Amino acid sequence: MARKPRSGSSNNGANLGFEQKLWQAADKLRNNMDAAEYKHVVLGLIFLKYISDAFEERHSHLERLTQEPGSDLFVKESEARYGVVEDPDEYRAENVFWVPQEARWAHLLANAKQPTVGKLVDDAMVAIERDNPQLKGVLPKTYARPDLDKQRLGELIDLISTISLGDKENRSKDILGRVYEYFLGQFASAEGKKGGQFYTARCVVQLLVEMLAPYKGRVYDPCCGSGGMFVQSVEFIGAHASGNGNGGRAQPNVSVYGQESNPATWRLARMNLAIRGIEHNLGPEHADSFHNDLHKDLKADYLLANPPFNMKEWGGERLRDDVRWRYGVPSAGNANFAWVQHFIHHLAPNGIAGFVLANGSMSAGGVEGQIRQKIVEADLVDCMVALPGQLFYSTQIPVCLWFLARGRSNGRFRDRRGETLFIDARKLGGMVDRTHRELTAEEIARVATTYHAWRGDKGAGEYQDVPGFCKSATTEEISVYGFAMTPGRYVGSEAEEEEKEPLEEKMARLAAALDEQFRQGAALETTIRSGLRSLRYGK
Repeated sequence: MARKPRSGSSNNGANLGFEQKLWQAADKLRNNMDAAEYKHVVLGLIFLKYISDAFEERHSHLERLTQEPGSDLFVKESEARYGVVEDPDEYRAENVFWVPQEARWAHLLANAKQPTVGKLVDDAMVAIERDNPQLKGVLPKTYARPDLDKQRLGELIDLISTISLGDKENRSKDILGRVYEYFLGQFASAEGKKGGQFYTARCVVQLLVEMLAPYKGRVYDPCCGSGGMFVQSVEFIGAHASGNGNGGRAQPNVSVYGQESNPATWRLARMNLAIRGIEHNLGPEHADSFHNDLHKDLKADYLLANPPFNMKEWGGERLRDDVRWRYGVPSAGNANFAWVQHFIHHLAPNGIAGFVLANGSMSAGGVEGQIRQKIVEADLVDCMVALPGQLFYSTQIPVCLWFLARGRSNGRFRDRRGETLFIDARKLGGMVDRTHRELTAEEIARVATTYHAWRGDKGAGEYQDVPGFCKSATTEEISVYGFAMTPGRYVGSEAEEEEKEPLEEKMARLAAALDEQFRQGAALETTIRSGLRSLRYGK
């Protein structure tokens, strides 16, 4: 039986319903195929169905307009009418992908039972990339491979045909986004540790975005995975359209820049953003941010990232004199503070960064400790958040969030120079299955509101230290702890509730309760011994 979600749970991106049913059906068709391979099969078809639905809706609309006298597109002759309906520019003008005849979903569905269906899907992907240059090199084209069961592929096409994705009504409900994100989360869970390479748990992304509040400007993720940070940023803007920061506009006023080193994951990100209509610059190809920075001159207003934890083989020995290492040359055996300095290097003068790192980054000694100290002394660390364990598919260890900010006295918020906020959120969240924990919407709001109140966001309320949860510490206090940034060192213990019952009354009450338990125990013993004697056991 499928689990019932916790109240307030983020559920990996959607309320469980048809997404879960669709996943269960699709997963049955997976057979023995590895989840890492199967996700490209499924997500590629979902993308194809989406753009085909949007195309067919526009196609029907054009057919109607070309036959209506008085319409600007009215065409009397049927042959000329066909020319208008099949004009790619009529689709591109409405931001609809042009889908050639051989790539339309109806054609694939009609041939789903044919043994050649794999080649037909590959040909469809090639045709779409050919006619839509922005998708070049993005779509999977491996459906004809011998190890992919063509009968199951046909059944998968039949299954995906049961949902409408790309028409106007379902676009407004973000049906595709819900399905796509739910599937990404399920594939990440199925892949275990490897899943973390392309998917960050939605509740963690939500927390980062809610705390940073990226209303407008340049948003950058140099290790963007499947693009979840960008998707959530745009969703945040829509959800807060009436807020002051965005001037009441629901349309995002952000520019998206990203980079991803894994080619398959880079393609996933391109598809994930394309299906949501998010304009983006992920570079012309997949590339390593350390050794081939595709956005060298970028200075971002907001940076969100979940880099690989404790990355050992990152080629640091070839970058000893890199301009990015302003606070010290990072260890060639651990990329944590190479990432941190890459982030700082790409921040605009008033930019803010929020990112995930392993807990060791907060207290490690040696070279990492020296770099961390210099970053603290440079007055860049705005906030530290300790998270509970089991939030990630890639690791069960607890992790932390770092928030760095330039221009901490720029007038946008209060002057925070010489101060850092520490939040201990390790007790938050609840288990949603045997191995995974999620933060609820209320818990995310609590952490984000605490940060906003501390830094002085308009309307966020007054900040107060809460023992066991949050503490505003000075740089001098941090130096006393050797520049360790572990929130537990600063927030202390939760305040114990004051005992209201006098000690004498409490002891009398407990003694009476104990006497009653002794009496009940003796009575139970007598009953059991009587039963045993009736069975001729016991004395």
